[in-house]
Amino acid sequence: MRYFLDVEFNGFGGDLISLALVPEEEGAAPFYEALACDQPTPWVAEHVLPVLNTIAIPRAVMAARFADYLGDDEDPLLIADWPEDIAQAAMLIVVAPGRRVSLDRIAFRMIDPIGFDAAALSKMPHNAYHDAVALRAFILEHEGR
Repeated sequence: MRYFLDVEFNGFGGDLISLALVPEEEGAAPFYEALACDQPTPWVAEHVLPVLNTIAIPRAVMAARFADYLGDDEDPLLIADWPEDIAQAAMLIVVAPGRRVSLDRIAFRMIDPIGFDAAALSKMPHNAYHDAVALRAFILEHEGR
């Protein structure tokens, strides 16, 4: 199944703050978790942290929940509109040197949908869940669904 991915992170190249996956299938449960951000950039402190709307959990817990969420899908495809979202999601499955969470397979696709602007289309800009919902809606609408 396709999942629409959005991530918030602490500035360019910064640490992961939150990650959301919104499944293509209508009514399927989304994934949304956040990590603590102890030294946010000023922009992140102003725009991201106030709209997290969830309790921060440890990174190891997020990684395990991420793997559990995708674990039953035989062929998960994560779709993102920004390369760093993919990089952050891929790094989430690395849990220690030479160790990763147990996922048989995972695929990523980067797209550049013309006319998509998460800040303009999201119900709550800079909230990974709402931005992923906006990406899903935009893509499915343009596919004629």
